[in-house]
Amino acid sequence: MATPAQWIAATRPRTLPAAIVPVVVGVAIAHAYGNVYWFRVLLTFVVSLLIQIGTNLANDYSDGVRGTDQRRSGPARLVGGGLATPRSVLIAALISFFLAAVLGLVAALLTSPYLLLAGAGAIAAGWFYTGGKHPYGYAGYGEIFVFVFFGLVSVVGSTYVTSGSIPRLAYLAAVPVGLLTVALLVINNLRDIPTDAESHKRTLAVKMGDPHTRSLYIGLVAVSFSLLIPIAVIRPVALVGFVALVVARRPVHLVRVGTVGSALIPALASTGALMMSFGLLLAIGIAL
Repeated sequence: MATPAQWIAATRPRTLPAAIVPVVVGVAIAHAYGNVYWFRVLLTFVVSLLIQIGTNLANDYSDGVRGTDQRRSGPARLVGGGLATPRSVLIAALISFFLAAVLGLVAALLTSPYLLLAGAGAIAAGWFYTGGKHPYGYAGYGEIFVFVFFGLVSVVGSTYVTSGSIPRLAYLAAVPVGLLTVALLVINNLRDIPTDAESHKRTLAVKMGDPHTRSLYIGLVAVSFSLLIPIAVIRPVALVGFVALVVARRPVHLVRVGTVGSALIPALASTGALMMSFGLLLAIGIAL
């Protein structure tokens, strides 16, 4: 049986900034416009984390039963590594999604029933990334869905749930957050290009190849920082986000010099740290 530490590792803590940062930025936007319902903030944080954890566990289950995780350069997965039964991982993923759906229903009752569509879409996107007969993650569309649901929808939705309105700033701030979320996926898939290709998992990284994927990662980071400038037209203190360039140096360097395989794991962790620092600084700049 898997240990508690192995179950925690299966939630992929390095990817959790993708669940935290959009909510932090959304709440900061709500605060900037003077309307924050703090109970809804708590609901939004928990729902976002549950969807992210459910997605990671569903990915562990689906890749494990397909045999994709039998050859990988990253940390061992529960199913692929034989640490837990597929059924137990599937149940854990479904419980996470179910709890997210219940709490999301509460949030929808407090705001708008249309929120149910966004929540259902996010859960479906989390499951079908590697689940189902035709997972979109195996066809190279993962980055598009991540940008839409874990970037745009997450920031804009968080702003709406916590304030009851959606200022234009929410749409603008959602773009760099979404791009950095995509960067998290890109660095993960860059590491797994050889094993994914062997397993016939046609991620965007596999389709583009190693050199172009590295350029894509660097471009995502660069564009994210450049978008601080138009945001600063509305909230000038948002320029404080450029301080996160210090954190960006390490992952960009590792990608630029051609680091491969398990040696890219620190780049994934650093990308998570970059997203967290960028998001927190952006949120502070917007809130002030």
